[in-house]
Amino acid sequence: MKPSLVKGTRDFGPEQMSKRLFIFDTIRATFKRFGFLPLETPAMENLSTLTGKYGDEGDQLLFKILNSGDFAAGLTADGADQPPLHSKALLPRIAEKGLRYDLTVPFARYVVMNRHALALPFKRYQMQPVWRADRPQKGRYREFYQCDADVVGTDSLLCEAEIVLMVHEVMRNLGIEQFALKVNNRKILTGIAEMIGMPGQEGALAVAIDKLDKIGQDKVLDELRGRGFSEESLTALMPIFSVEGSTDSVLARLKEWLASSETAQRGIAELQETLQLVSQYGLDQPKTELDVTLARGLSYYTGAIFEVKALGVSIGSISGGGRYDNLTSAFGTSERLSGVGISFGVDRIYDVMEELSLFPADAGQGTAVLLVPFDADGRAVALPLLNQLRQADTSAEMYPDLAKVKKMLDYANAKRIPLVVLIGSEEVQTGQLTVKNMLTGVQEKLTADELIAFVTRS
Repeated sequence: MKPSLVKGTRDFGPEQMSKRLFIFDTIRATFKRFGFLPLETPAMENLSTLTGKYGDEGDQLLFKILNSGDFAAGLTADGADQPPLHSKALLPRIAEKGLRYDLTVPFARYVVMNRHALALPFKRYQMQPVWRADRPQKGRYREFYQCDADVVGTDSLLCEAEIVLMVHEVMRNLGIEQFALKVNNRKILTGIAEMIGMPGQEGALAVAIDKLDKIGQDKVLDELRGRGFSEESLTALMPIFSVEGSTDSVLARLKEWLASSETAQRGIAELQETLQLVSQYGLDQPKTELDVTLARGLSYYTGAIFEVKALGVSIGSISGGGRYDNLTSAFGTSERLSGVGISFGVDRIYDVMEELSLFPADAGQGTAVLLVPFDADGRAVALPLLNQLRQADTSAEMYPDLAKVKKMLDYANAKRIPLVVLIGSEEVQTGQLTVKNMLTGVQEKLTADELIAFVTRS
């Protein structure tokens, strides 16, 4: 049987992994600089932990794991005289576990289970794969990595400001200079729903508005009509489609438009304070944009909402997050623990950087020096040198077989190894090693000490 991959999943070869590790290392370094601690949770969670946290659509995208053993024992087979078993009724009987859909819900579960041992506010970062039973397409996979940073146990808007700062640091350290960090607040969306006479319908409102870029204003309005929004409500909603300009001007227009909604005014005030804190920090050339149509994670976000898009590429958001006030209460705890976080999608970031050729030249570099002994005597010289190079923190290897020189040089080219050290009888006798630069073809003679000094300088 010919081997194949599950649709929506990918293998990553050494060169791809080197580039992915560059992304991971860059994001991890930023998380650590901002005081976040590492955490990992199992790939599997109880379905009772996952379901009901992402809305109906999210629940449908959960990968379920069949119970071990004879999971179908005792189930009634469908027959002409028996009604078919509905999948929702069948599921609890054959599957109790599922693959995690994101890292936020498992984090909330961890916090509830370990609350007694955590010093609040608790700041954690987590870099692990997640799974979604989605239809694969460009930039959308069934298995992908997320890099999350969350802080739980505080309402301080300084945490939102720090997320803005982290996004800028990560993007710029990755070399993604052209990006937009869109911000909004769930309270503003709630206030809009109240103001147009549809209180409690901000979810339906947001789902339709979120499609504005894809389907246009007219079709958004048609969808809202289909969801039961009256013409009067839609007329009152029209200003949302023309609220644009600088952040200050948008906030001023929102204040005026939503003056009758106390909830919206709180959301506007939170955004203003967050952006003021960012300004006080001294962020250079911020890429923040206030987007009142931004809606994501509305099944659990209650305050700030973030979304990051790279400009100049046809790939969706590469990062997103927000404030959630009630996630831990879903696990039966009476203590209200507010949290806020951001998630970076490594797979989409990789695609962006590949498309824009943003990876540094050495991001995929593995071995820096290849030792090529011609015979047993050359190998006796090469082995201690190999040890010295590695102790000098240089990635080095020795060709394992005593083969023809051309074969060994071809190996170096195939692995893009920049320096090859040739060790034949002359090199053994004189102690002068032949060092060949595989990029330029230039050869020079160096002693072992000179070689060590050369590679550590470069």
